[in-house]
Amino acid sequence: MSDLLTTVIEAHGGLDRYNRFSSATVHHRVGGSLWKLKGREGILSHLAVRLDLHQQHASHYPFTASHLRTSFTAQRVAVETVTGEVTAERADPRASFPSDVRAPWDDLQVAYFAGEAMWTYLTSPFTFASPGFEAVELSPVTEEGETWRRLKVTFPDRIATHCPEQIFYFDSNGLLRRHDYTPEVINAGPAAHYPSEYKEFDGIMIPTRRRVYRRGEGGTVSRDVELVTIDVESVLFV
Repeated sequence: MSDLLTTVIEAHGGLDRYNRFSSATVHHRVGGSLWKLKGREGILSHLAVRLDLHQQHASHYPFTASHLRTSFTAQRVAVETVTGEVTAERADPRASFPSDVRAPWDDLQVAYFAGEAMWTYLTSPFTFASPGFEAVELSPVTEEGETWRRLKVTFPDRIATHCPEQIFYFDSNGLLRRHDYTPEVINAGPAAHYPSEYKEFDGIMIPTRRRVYRRGEGGTVSRDVELVTIDVESVLFV
């Protein structure tokens, strides 16, 4: 691993501690203008997600009803009952997304996007040390009066995420402060994602506040509209 990657993984809790756990359950609230645009305002307003940390799987619950949950992997997404009965499913879910940014999303599209996004956010930066990931340090930048070092991370094909190449910005303490990517399934251009208000859960540092904004040419960020908001209430690693 590069010096920067080693530094940021240690700052977030370290691989040794992270590898003691197999899953995380996160109680959180999700909002922002994206959900109204997609005709799904409030669908993720207050729920939990259980993530497998060492393989890509996520399940949000309750999802649209108290007895329903999602099941997300890169190749398949489903809605099922709490007893495991499948009520809807889709193979190759990424191919189902419309090209029109204003087209509404169905339940399975919401489940896929929420699954790949939260898995990416909650397993970073630890997954960057996994086989198939490539992390290259870029030149530092100054933002908010601080110097932030940057990693360009290329995700392997087996991982469903916003886009193959993403850029992560870290402060002098090694904590993630900004995350740039293009959410391809939305087809609305690049975004800048700002994590903040870190708390320690089971020895792992987690930002409890996340805000996502549009990113323009040259990397300028428009903060007048919050595209997605994520507020974490609790995290349990097991």
